[in-house]
Amino acid sequence: MSPFEVTPIGTVHNDRTDVQHTDHWGAVRSTITVDERFGDACLQGLEGFSHVEVLFVFDRLPERDDYREPRPYRGRSDLPPVGVFADRGPRRPNRIGVTCCAIESVRGRELTVVGLDAVAGTPVVDLKPVMVEFQVTGVKQPEWVGDLMSEYFRP
Repeated sequence: MSPFEVTPIGTVHNDRTDVQHTDHWGAVRSTITVDERFGDACLQGLEGFSHVEVLFVFDRLPERDDYREPRPYRGRSDLPPVGVFADRGPRRPNRIGVTCCAIESVRGRELTVVGLDAVAGTPVVDLKPVMVEFQVTGVKQPEWVGDLMSEYFRP
């Protein structure tokens, strides 16, 4: 496959700097500053939505060297091994992360969200308003995922 280039559209600003701190993102307030090349009206209309999907790059950690072998989630031996595409962690192909966040405010090129699991300085590659028609119902997941993630978005 041919590689392609993605240019960030903005940057995350918040108080989180430790990429190893993996839980308690629920109360994290982040401001995403969109690059000036998009103009001051680039977020216009987003204030009418309650949530936004933020696509970002896990730029602080390298990709894994080999993705062929399933590994235990978060490296925990008490969890079952999963393939790379059954894992949402940062050490993945292209290092792309995506999180659905509550919108707190929209001002010019600044979007403030709650619950973004990205550290300060993280490059943002896209923003997409969350629309009911794109949401799925009846999501199923293994029981261990709920146990593992119970603290992830806790304040």
